[in-house]
Amino acid sequence: MTYPVLIVEDDETQSKMLSRLLHRRMGFNSLQARNGREALVKLEENENVQSIKLVILDVSMPVMGGMEALEIIRQKYPVLPVIMLTGSRDIDDVVKAMHLGAMDFLVKPYEVERMVITVKNALKLGTLTKEVARLKRQQEGALHFDNLIGHDTGLSDPVALGRKAARSDIAVLISGDTGTGKEVFARAIHGESVRADYPFIAVNCGAIPPQLVESTLFGHEKGAFTGATEKVIGKFREAEGGVIFLDEVGELPLEMQVKLLRVLQQKEVEPVGAGRPLPVNIRVISATNRNLYKEVKKGAFREDLYFRLNVLSINLPSLSQRKGDVLPLASHFVERFCIREGGVPKDLSTVLEASLMEYSWPGNVRELENVINRAMVVSENNILGVDDVLFQDESFDNKGVEYSVKKYFQDELGDIGQIRVVLDNGKFKPIDEIEKEAMRIALDYFDHNVTQAAKALGMAKSTFYKKLKK
Repeated sequence: MTYPVLIVEDDETQSKMLSRLLHRRMGFNSLQARNGREALVKLEENENVQSIKLVILDVSMPVMGGMEALEIIRQKYPVLPVIMLTGSRDIDDVVKAMHLGAMDFLVKPYEVERMVITVKNALKLGTLTKEVARLKRQQEGALHFDNLIGHDTGLSDPVALGRKAARSDIAVLISGDTGTGKEVFARAIHGESVRADYPFIAVNCGAIPPQLVESTLFGHEKGAFTGATEKVIGKFREAEGGVIFLDEVGELPLEMQVKLLRVLQQKEVEPVGAGRPLPVNIRVISATNRNLYKEVKKGAFREDLYFRLNVLSINLPSLSQRKGDVLPLASHFVERFCIREGGVPKDLSTVLEASLMEYSWPGNVRELENVINRAMVVSENNILGVDDVLFQDESFDNKGVEYSVKKYFQDELGDIGQIRVVLDNGKFKPIDEIEKEAMRIALDYFDHNVTQAAKALGMAKSTFYKKLKK
């Protein structure tokens, strides 16, 4: 069981009430601590810290107060979001907490809806901060396996092999369908290896015109051929000390396979027109969406090169084989889109989540990213729905999934969906209470999409918001 939220509150009753609220409304499990010192111990016990995604921290506590604890948490866990709680209305506390790095500040007694919204926003901003850091690490060549979505679930077996590959300098061949993330996986091997501080140069072998493959990989001298107006060192020498990643290596022409084999054997390249070889110190990681062994049997790929590249083979499963990673990947792509485009993160509706899980994903992770990007562009709501997505496989009936999910909601709501008008004492329930129950049921049904809930109740969206706030 994971505990995404750490509640640090010396009042046991308040702590339990908040824990129940987060579990009932958001499905989160919580750890409890009675003071700042105990909270720091619990954070240290969770060695990877990723299981705890949020800290809710009271200001006034014995042993170690919230401000002192916040200062230490910020130093040790800079991207971990923290929400501060206080029974005081002293503005100085707010200013100090925000200066120390708190993400938000709530005064007790707080409104339930305000707490839920604050927690959602803190988690989203915290996740975005981590994603920015992850993208920065990737850009700097410091991507690690722990940064991969599914490293502990659908990719656990390949990652175990990848970690072993990172500890050595042998050639690795990564196989898998198009769109499974072979280059990202190769970057993780590089990021955890001794060559991590040196370049990672990726080359798509299938995208280079046949007549330019040799000069692209090995370089050329000025005037070596028509159009060679300047000297080019080539991808292999660009990767000096680091890794050259040969994507779709099976697309290389046979004559280039011979030259590549010689480079790997001699550890030197000869630029076109140079007349002499130059030494290179690089590691080769290759990738293919083909079965190279079958290509060898057909005579389309050299057997000696195959065994030179395939010292350690790692196969990445298709997305249909790792369905448990679909929703985490979808959320990840929402966050990435927001970073790139500057938008606000959006949730996925329950119906859309069911559709994403049901779909076969012939285009794998790349197709999922495209689906989410399109949905983020066309959606006008704060929740992505099935009407916002377009699946590549037109035979997929997401409307059937939508019907099944709504039927499930109807079955699950049962008596909850029936509002009692007459109480046990024979008196009628006040109309504002009936309205409040109807709003709650509509929000639950439409996965907290206010626009859809208001429309279903025949209420203006602005009116719904006002009543919700009240």
